[in-house]
Amino acid sequence: MNYKINISKVESSKVDSLDFDNIPLGKTFTDHMFICDYENGAWTNPRIEPLKPIATHPAAMALHYGQAIFEGMKATVTKEGEPLLFRPAKNAERLNFSADRMGMPDFPENLFIEGLKQLVDLEKKWIPPVEGSALYLRPFMYADEPFIGMRAATSYKFIIMASPSGPFFTKRIKLYAETKYIRAAEGGTGEAKAAGNYAAAIRPTELAKAKGYDQVLWLDPHEFNYIQEVGTMNIFFKIAGKFYTPNLNGAILNGITRLSVIELLKARGFEVIERQITLEEIIEASNNGTLEEAFGTGTAVGIAMIEAIGYKDLNIHVSDENPVGQMIQDTINGIRSGAMVDEFNWMVKTEKELV
Repeated sequence: MNYKINISKVESSKVDSLDFDNIPLGKTFTDHMFICDYENGAWTNPRIEPLKPIATHPAAMALHYGQAIFEGMKATVTKEGEPLLFRPAKNAERLNFSADRMGMPDFPENLFIEGLKQLVDLEKKWIPPVEGSALYLRPFMYADEPFIGMRAATSYKFIIMASPSGPFFTKRIKLYAETKYIRAAEGGTGEAKAAGNYAAAIRPTELAKAKGYDQVLWLDPHEFNYIQEVGTMNIFFKIAGKFYTPNLNGAILNGITRLSVIELLKARGFEVIERQITLEEIIEASNNGTLEEAFGTGTAVGIAMIEAIGYKDLNIHVSDENPVGQMIQDTINGIRSGAMVDEFNWMVKTEKELV
């Protein structure tokens, strides 16, 4: 199916008022948004229009029953000013995976990518030029049908908005292994990028920060021993020269950055093992000196170097440096900015074309 995206531009852009050296996280938004409506069993009226509040009925089903999903992506720019997207087809695929789990309609993947391309091309002046910074993209879908009743909605909105951002973590981080609250269980919604997953994480994250930690390390819901992921990231451990990351078991998000890091590590000659990992293994590896480094991976955070993990009364020392993690971060940032050869064909240009 072919889609024509109608574009209505602002009369005057706000980009000239942005201080690219001081971008407050998640508070600054570009001039426009992409929006599309689902009505009568079909997606209709794809358009780009000035960013503005959206009228929402108090009975909108997303507000009551949680049918809301999202993606996180980044657009970067080369020295020549050419905008680039990082693996957008993977995000389109994952959005529809989440939609299926949450009883929501698929969004056409070609329209997802074309909407991104045209929005980013229109907003390219908002892309921070400094390596490690980016234009953060937030595609999301929610049920906007006004109805009080437990069933799948019949109308939805799909929106993409954009927010310039700098590096998320500028220092090594400490994690707190949570032993009371859980993020997800097999058969739940942990493998979907559902809004409710993050709502449930807010209180435990605040408690971890009050203890002096940066993020929660989530454990399994039964024994509180098997590692799942970090608050906003997947996680990797380097033990005795090999990399370990929890396998996708239905409770862990299939991260795009996670996938990319696995591909990059293997291309650099490292063995990557995807399996269940216990906290006991990490404690033992820390004690015997084989725990060499650990880092989190995610779109917003990039590569976050992990310094230590708190677990009950223990402080588990991870490492004092992250040479491989730094190599991965430098490589991904270099590919994103066009400064390094895109050997994996990850980057997609935003040249204009109608679907």
